[in-house]
Amino acid sequence: MAVPALGASRDGNNGCRKYSPSTNMEESPREAWAQFPAWSSSRKARTGPSLASVLNDLPSAATLRYRGPGVLPWGTLDENDDEGRSLQAFAETAQMESQPSRELPWPMQARRAHRKSQAREQVASGSESRAAYWTQQLSRTKGKMKEGFQTIQPWAWTLKKIGGQFGAGTESYFSLLRFLLFLNLGASVIEVCMKLIPTWLEGAPPGPPGPNISSPCGSYIPHTQGLVTFPTQLFNLLSGEGYLEWSPLFYGFYPPRSNLAITYLCSVFAIGLIYLLFILHRSVSGLKETLLAESDVLTSYSHRVFSAWNFGLCGDMHVRLRQRIILYELQVDLEEAAVRRRATEQTLGQRVKVWSMRALLNLLVLALLGAAFYGIYWATEYTVTLQETPVVQQTPLLKLLVNYLPSIFISVFNFVLPPAFAFIASLEGYTHSRQIVLILLRTVFLRLASLVFLLFSLWNQITCGGNMEAEECKACGYNYKEIPCWETRLGQEMYKLVLFDLLMGLLVTLLIQFPRKILCGLCPGALGRLSGTLEFQVPDEVLGLIYAQTVVWVGSFFCPLLPLINTAKFLILFWLKKITLFSIYSPASRTFRASTANFFFPLVLLVGLAISAVPVLYSIFLIPPSKLCGPFQGKLSIWAQIPESIESLPQTAQNFLYFLGTQAFTVPLLIVSSILMMYTVALANCYGRLISELKRQIETEVQNKVFLAQRAVALSSRNGVS
Repeated sequence: MAVPALGASRDGNNGCRKYSPSTNMEESPREAWAQFPAWSSSRKARTGPSLASVLNDLPSAATLRYRGPGVLPWGTLDENDDEGRSLQAFAETAQMESQPSRELPWPMQARRAHRKSQAREQVASGSESRAAYWTQQLSRTKGKMKEGFQTIQPWAWTLKKIGGQFGAGTESYFSLLRFLLFLNLGASVIEVCMKLIPTWLEGAPPGPPGPNISSPCGSYIPHTQGLVTFPTQLFNLLSGEGYLEWSPLFYGFYPPRSNLAITYLCSVFAIGLIYLLFILHRSVSGLKETLLAESDVLTSYSHRVFSAWNFGLCGDMHVRLRQRIILYELQVDLEEAAVRRRATEQTLGQRVKVWSMRALLNLLVLALLGAAFYGIYWATEYTVTLQETPVVQQTPLLKLLVNYLPSIFISVFNFVLPPAFAFIASLEGYTHSRQIVLILLRTVFLRLASLVFLLFSLWNQITCGGNMEAEECKACGYNYKEIPCWETRLGQEMYKLVLFDLLMGLLVTLLIQFPRKILCGLCPGALGRLSGTLEFQVPDEVLGLIYAQTVVWVGSFFCPLLPLINTAKFLILFWLKKITLFSIYSPASRTFRASTANFFFPLVLLVGLAISAVPVLYSIFLIPPSKLCGPFQGKLSIWAQIPESIESLPQTAQNFLYFLGTQAFTVPLLIVSSILMMYTVALANCYGRLISELKRQIETEVQNKVFLAQRAVALSSRNGVS
């Protein structure tokens, strides 16, 4: 408690402080405290227990931990030497105080003296004071730069308005969308600088291979011969074939040049590292917010009511937005508290019934996921077979549908199953935040696993099911008869997924959501109630973003301009979702914590990044590159370009780079990393113990206040009776 930690002089009975209006500004803290005159003038006029005896009964008086060093128990000082002994105790305490003077619970004269003594010590310390000064200036500059960056962030006011009207969960979706948009913009700049520009630095790239050019691995004719009709042009635009197949959009366009091959490969690792660092930074920031928000101290209603208001707000609009945000936070707390209270009141039979229901519902979820995966695998396997039928070849529209068959199956399952998962989660009896997490987990498993099944089907076609001794794959290491340029084929599939995802979003908004809102507004009766009120489904929308970004991560190696296309897509999506949010959707009847979104969404992004890295790294290290297209023609693997490039360097550089791959470098690096990790863990444990001590101190302060309030009530009632 702060009172006994002061170490100030006390009267033997009532402990009143000695105050004096005049204190010299140059005095020490000891002298400033010493000039407060006698405190016991009113002590004899009061009856009942002394203040010292009351303070000795406080919960915090049982230990010196909260009173500080040099502080004697209340009421143990003799009246004659009260001032001298307490001043000595105060001097011992003041010597150990390191916090600023304005934060000390002292009289103003003592604070001024303490500040002047600190200034003299800083002048005497010399270089240490200068280092502390520059550290403080650097910290202030960093804080100002952070505030300035936050003020110039695009759509900052839009996100604040969305959070105030629709809740923090909806705001987290738009914040994640903005974050991914800028990540894709940065990746697009790197792609242009490391792939497009080096392609033309050494001269114009060669044209597509002619029909007469052949090799042991067959021939590759990307362009359609003869007159091209408009339906065919539209088909090529949507499928990435024809004139787009031999363009900077896809891998096969880039010529086999050594410098270009190095920059092409290095750009993949550079972009992946940038993605990883930014997502980790966002995840750590979200984890801090989650730990703080889910602690008992910050989620209490008193914190929401008394500490959540921002007194720097200006304008009625900002005030109303802040009021709505606090309202949503209280609503979430009350909903989850009600669910937890009902769960604690359940009997054993009710709990068995709930867990049985949850087991059956999870079996239903697994059945739905299995059906979806089988449908995607079937669509991918039979696409090539259907494309060779005469009916499909003669009908452009049917050919387009067959080409988009895997994308159609994936989009249909992603559109139908998430609402089913939401309905199932509502029957399981969890809190709303737990339901959000379950829906997210099931939906992300559906979306990412469907992409994995698509990639597995393509891998099965490219590598002949992993059998390199098969007739189609024996000559070149891949199925050159059906897929002469397999990298471009993978890029086309990812290109179609991104494009079809955007088209599906536009069609759903224009053909389903807008008519449904109009019908709900024009028909206030039973038909309007049947159409229902549209609410922004944050889990489904967020998983759509993560799925689209994972597709881009997989396809950016095979379709270098895919991040640029995704940047334009996210920009269109941001404005489309913003318009539909304010014109169609209503505020959600049930919201969830922004802390859950700020940590869980980047965590799912990390999972998507890890999944996308597997096929890309597998293609780089294990699958032989195409012999008729791309910058790595004639190599045993794409990675083989790196050792060949190292051999062209000077001997010193070669020795250094090879040393980085030896045990003499990796073992010490592992040891140093382990030591740093252990140090970080130990430091985190120390901080954790300190936080626990501070929490216990806060609890003791609360107990002290309750105790004092009870004693005050008891004394008041006793005086009233007497």
